Amino acid sequence: MLTINVTLLLAVIVVLRLRRRTQARSRTDEQLSAVIVLALGVLIAPTKLGHGILHTLSQLVHSVGQIHI
Repeated sequence: MLTINVTLLLAVIVVLRLRRRTQARSRTDEQLSAVIVLALGVLIAPTKLGHGILHTLSQLVHSVGQIHI
């Protein structure tokens, strides 16, 4: 039996959609891309990878906030 990881499948779809030319996209196409990316984010968020990304981004934001110009 072949199992497909939905998160991996959505990630591949996002990469393929982002490689297309932006000039030829319709409003519906843009909305579909946004929904797919949102679904990918929801699937990644509760995983270890999602927690690692959140931790890395929070450290980055904290370090940027400490910079005084």
